[in-house]
Amino acid sequence: MNRNSSSGASPRSRSLRPPSALRVFLALVAFRLANALSLRTFFQPDEFFQSLEPAWHVAFGESQGAWITWEWKHHLRSSIHPLLFSAVYSTTDLAAQVLHLSAATRADLLIAAPKVTQAVIAAVGDFYTWRLAGLVYGYRSREAWAALALTVVSPWQWFCSTRTLSNCLENTITIVGLCLWPWEWSTSRPRPRDSARKGDRDWALIRLRQCLCLAALACILRPTNILIWATLASVAWFRSSWATRKVLAREVLICGSTVLFSSTLLDRLFYGVWAFPPLRFLYFNIVQSLSVFYGKNDWHYYVSQGYPLLLTTALPFTAIGLYRALTRRQSNGGQASMQVQLGAICLVMPLTLSLISHKEVRFIYPLLPSLHVLTAPTLVNFFLPAVARSSGSYTPRRLTLVFLLLANFVIALYTTLYHASGTVEVLSYLREQHQSHNPDHGITAGFLMPCHSTPWRSHLVYPNLRAWALSCNPPVDLTDSQKAVYVDEADQFYDQAGQFLRTHMGGGLRHVPRKPSYITMTTNPSSKSIITASGYQQKFPHDWPDYLVFFAQLEPTLKPLLRSSSYAECHRTFNSAWHDDWRRRGDIVILETGIFLLFPVVVIHVEMVAIAAVDDVDPVVVVMALGTS
Repeated sequence: MNRNSSSGASPRSRSLRPPSALRVFLALVAFRLANALSLRTFFQPDEFFQSLEPAWHVAFGESQGAWITWEWKHHLRSSIHPLLFSAVYSTTDLAAQVLHLSAATRADLLIAAPKVTQAVIAAVGDFYTWRLAGLVYGYRSREAWAALALTVVSPWQWFCSTRTLSNCLENTITIVGLCLWPWEWSTSRPRPRDSARKGDRDWALIRLRQCLCLAALACILRPTNILIWATLASVAWFRSSWATRKVLAREVLICGSTVLFSSTLLDRLFYGVWAFPPLRFLYFNIVQSLSVFYGKNDWHYYVSQGYPLLLTTALPFTAIGLYRALTRRQSNGGQASMQVQLGAICLVMPLTLSLISHKEVRFIYPLLPSLHVLTAPTLVNFFLPAVARSSGSYTPRRLTLVFLLLANFVIALYTTLYHASGTVEVLSYLREQHQSHNPDHGITAGFLMPCHSTPWRSHLVYPNLRAWALSCNPPVDLTDSQKAVYVDEADQFYDQAGQFLRTHMGGGLRHVPRKPSYITMTTNPSSKSIITASGYQQKFPHDWPDYLVFFAQLEPTLKPLLRSSSYAECHRTFNSAWHDDWRRRGDIVILETGIFLLFPVVVIHVEMVAIAAVDDVDPVVVVMALGTS
């Protein structure tokens, strides 16, 4: 295929001279860095618990308090993704030690480092979206630039692409692989006479191997990614010669085996035993149907919610572009064939995933770059005349363009700065309290929330900032009758909060500590042994913490139960104006134990020191006496 082919593009499109690819990439990196570092909201627990938590565990050790969820204990996940971030953590920590940075600065760097890494990954995805559009329409075409513009102004991309989800890495790997795929194998265009030259064959083989290795890696990360490559391979198989089929089969076997073998070795090092996560993943989610434990969705979810969430304001243009791509006559050449195949994967994947009860929009995220590529011609045809010409007849289109851009801006701003922002901000508050109290002994926190409502050690950072939260482990290896009556810890709490606190908290509701642990440990170090962050998290019954964290909708339930305790509100932060989960509605409230006792003690200390000065008594003796009372 001619890399500068622009079949179907307008003469104006062919006259464009693209800037340096390096400049485009660097601009995208800068853009995504701003995106990542401005992100203030929470999306999915997997952003932290399937990547950063196991990465923290590998980088800093078991005693540092990373939350290792049941999937990792049962070997359902590939180690590749967390190992990437464990290397980032180790490098950042080493830099902090070499530069002799303060604990607070080190914490900030450890929080920012994965964001910076993911920003670069996202920028690579943006760049190759532009490259794929260039392959389809020509690198000098308006359509290629329209595809890049779509990914840059996409609210979903701004909201999701810089998050540390495995789906985001999968998305980038997929689009790079698509750019390397031998599209000419499935086109009806005649080959140039010199295409059989040895140099060309060697280069094509190198690209094919790169593509297949990336495809295998994407399938290891997310087994459902195989739907994309199986679709493309099927088309290539039926449209190519037997010689080409032999090459494809051979390279699939070689590249797939190489990646699988490498992944298995990494998993052996990570888990300490031989494991095959893709097979375990399918067994637990399909045979045992454990994915249903996390929710069921309607069969039409990907059409009624998935695509609208991915595409937002571009949805009408995508629908037209997808229809035109699928109905184009492939006799038009390689461009038409590529569009048909991209359209096919955008239908096959959501249709197949619709057969599974548990559905999430991020499962079809790897399709978004292809959807942007297919949307580009419709967008150019509709808006280019309005932008290029000054005729008043195009004013409605100009206004439509301005409205859509403003809508994208508002959606992106709200979802990344405001909606579900409290679940991240509350951990910043706890770190500040840890630094301001007694960092040597640390503080404790308990989260009475639906499980995995906040990030964990990747944002708590300090190992002596010990915390626990409600769990929601699924009914692993239980019979169908046992699964039918199984209730996880979080649901037990929300079903009967009072009974839960009486039976799941040390001392129940009758023996709630009157003083924070950081004061108790300072005045009487032998009163309680200090356990590790991991031990504190897993301890049962839970200890009453220094700080209780919960959503505001729980206030009418908790405040009467804790009325006779020393807990009082110390902080409240906005989380969301609305939420589809009733348990997560309202602000986030933090109660601190002993808060109303601290201020009188300070006043008494000041008064007694003044009296001691008058009576010629050592003030330190007076203060120490008060501290032990």
